[in-house]
Amino acid sequence: MAANMTPWHTDRWFVSPWNFLDEVMQGTQFPKRVKFHDVCLRDGEQQAGVEFTPAEKVRLATLLAEAGVHRIEAGMPAVSPADAKAIKEIVKRNLPAEIFAFSRCMKEDVKRVVDTGVKGIVMEVPSSEHIIEYAYKWTLDQAVEASIEATQYAKSQGLYVVFFPIDASRADMSWYLKIIEQVATQGHMDALALVDTFGVLSPHAVRYFVRHTRERIKKPLETHFHMDFGMGVANTVIAVAEGAEVIHSTISGIGERAGNAPTEDTLLALLTMYGVDTGIKTERLTKLSRYVRKIARIAMPANRQIVGDTLFDIESGIIASWYKNAARDHFLEVFPFHPKLVGQRMPRVVLGKNSGLDSIRMHLERIRVKATEDQVTDILMRVKSASLKKKGLLDDKEFRRIVKQVVPR
Repeated sequence: MAANMTPWHTDRWFVSPWNFLDEVMQGTQFPKRVKFHDVCLRDGEQQAGVEFTPAEKVRLATLLAEAGVHRIEAGMPAVSPADAKAIKEIVKRNLPAEIFAFSRCMKEDVKRVVDTGVKGIVMEVPSSEHIIEYAYKWTLDQAVEASIEATQYAKSQGLYVVFFPIDASRADMSWYLKIIEQVATQGHMDALALVDTFGVLSPHAVRYFVRHTRERIKKPLETHFHMDFGMGVANTVIAVAEGAEVIHSTISGIGERAGNAPTEDTLLALLTMYGVDTGIKTERLTKLSRYVRKIARIAMPANRQIVGDTLFDIESGIIASWYKNAARDHFLEVFPFHPKLVGQRMPRVVLGKNSGLDSIRMHLERIRVKATEDQVTDILMRVKSASLKKKGLLDDKEFRRIVKQVVPR
């Protein structure tokens, strides 16, 4: 791989040079440091059917911390004694990450958080008038009063308080700002989460959300965006470009409904397309994803971005030719980033209906069989036919059987 001294083309990735043009970057306000706040152990576990044992939670927290994730939301103590126990155990490990817990804006919830020994607390309260009225059956005053009392108590217990207004993105802006300002002045918040609970915020609306919030609330901002319409990563990146400092995310986007903004996608986008290095060890991403899939007992698309199991498999004959011609000295002409960047295995050319002549040549070379061009073409046609009949890729045994039929031994 040839090393390049440009932010868009290094020895590990090759993205669009347009990303770094002055006219593109004009107006962005990236913070000096961006942190990731992992919510796998709380929001991630809220995905229907996902349940982590205390031991699995401790193991995942350890893997996250070892990868360099800055903050870990270890759970919600009020959910169950098992959750509280897991949080306490994670705190005892003295991991190289800040440990937070989640709670409702209720004094009793905060007491449970204090008992776990965590450094910080994320405190939720409904912030749209309609969800307060219809889903919580509260009065508007109840939401404000509960927030003020609970956040003051959390502060008195020495916790770093992240205020978390549920459904902010569907609230009337004036009402949302009013409730946030009241909590900031009469209660307490060290930071404010920009929350898109239902993933309904468009990328074009993120700047509006951030700027109006910042005009009224002079606190560090954090992002918490969901993926119901697939906008979570883009929305997160835009919010960070507007100055948000902390990103709430989950490994491979697990979470309630369509999940949270996935850590892998957001992290790699910031690193390669914006030059924002958070210090997280990207080569640990595939290992983290596989562990989360294992303990969550969920399957993911084989071609899932960043960490998919077959992401670096090549079936297309055209791409196989690119790989054959360019991979040795110009690997990033074929892929936008190197598999080692995210802990993936190196590419492999596989055999199927879409294979080409170069695919056959490479596999013949692998098994040390010489063939004429007519024989290569014959083998290719047989591979295509067999793959279509099988509705899948051919394995080594099946390929060798075809070769034996065509090339005399």
